[in-house]
Amino acid sequence: MVKMSVEAVKVKELQICTSFNGDQRDSWEANQEPTEEHQGLTAKPKQPKPENAVTIAVSTRVLFRTEREEKVFQQHGVEEYLRYQIEHENEPFAPGPAFPFVKALEAVNTRLRELYPQSEELFDIVLVTYNHAHVGIRLINTINHHNLFIERFCMTGGSSPIGYLKAWQTNLYLSADAEKVREALAEGIAAATMFTPEKRTEVSESQLRVAFDGDAVLFSDESERIFKAHGLDKFFEHERENEDTLLDHGPLKGFLEALGKLQKKFYAKGQRLDCPIRTFLVTARSAASSGIRALKTLRAWGLEIDEALFLAGAPKGPMLEKIRPHIYFDDQMFHIEGAAEMGTIAAHVPYGIAQKHNTRLNSGVRK
Repeated sequence: MVKMSVEAVKVKELQICTSFNGDQRDSWEANQEPTEEHQGLTAKPKQPKPENAVTIAVSTRVLFRTEREEKVFQQHGVEEYLRYQIEHENEPFAPGPAFPFVKALEAVNTRLRELYPQSEELFDIVLVTYNHAHVGIRLINTINHHNLFIERFCMTGGSSPIGYLKAWQTNLYLSADAEKVREALAEGIAAATMFTPEKRTEVSESQLRVAFDGDAVLFSDESERIFKAHGLDKFFEHERENEDTLLDHGPLKGFLEALGKLQKKFYAKGQRLDCPIRTFLVTARSAASSGIRALKTLRAWGLEIDEALFLAGAPKGPMLEKIRPHIYFDDQMFHIEGAAEMGTIAAHVPYGIAQKHNTRLNSGVRK
């Protein structure tokens, strides 16, 4: 297994290095190497330390469109695939389903740096790929082409990235590989499988909008199990009897906490009404019959959700079309497909009892 570090990527010069090697001088002590500012260039923002950042790991296949390259790999094997990538390394990949989400993260970072110039409480994006290091040049070229600020790569050469995700202290992992997403969830890492809808709804470029399902996403699947085993009436009865008992946490609770922590930095500067992060709860629960337990749980956790939609079983797609989130998380493929049909980029969280009932429908969704 090859572990790569690109914390010192000189992106604009299209070079990968681990340190200055002093080619033209005997020593680089005492900061003799010219800085970007001394060279008349605009210095890039400082990378936050992983322990301070909200780390978002995205795979190449969800950040960019790589269908053509995948076809070469499947039909001709790894050697021809690598040859193809090198021959086309000056051709940037087109944006994939995670691209608007990543751009929105960077927009939030810009606002945070304006308010807190010295703070490292920022989003930090790590590009995670099974690719060989040879493909790194094309990835860097693509990142430059799209004006993305991604300095951290993890190119595993076909090995599992899960151990590296833990080392990065990853808050969220987005991939097109459902197996690796399940592996990440089993290790306690918030993760979801992203899908590309056939049609795409325009989303905000200045405000990050994230929507969550409740049960088996923010919360545990406890109530979902009651519903699956005993039906709707028993579910309502169970929720009424336990409305003062907190729900246990689900796999995405920690990510919502991280978003809330950054939101509070804007609130502290009097920018609650102009906050560039907005969160939504979009649940099939009924408000009067089962909503109170969900809201009491969020309050007890100290989490604020900006908007809560209790749909009482109504389709989620039309509501999500109005919300226009950069990403929507749900544990049931039925809702993922319904969201995608309306142009919403949705991510499946393969967690809980519903996975025994999930089936992939044949609609306009590409993994």
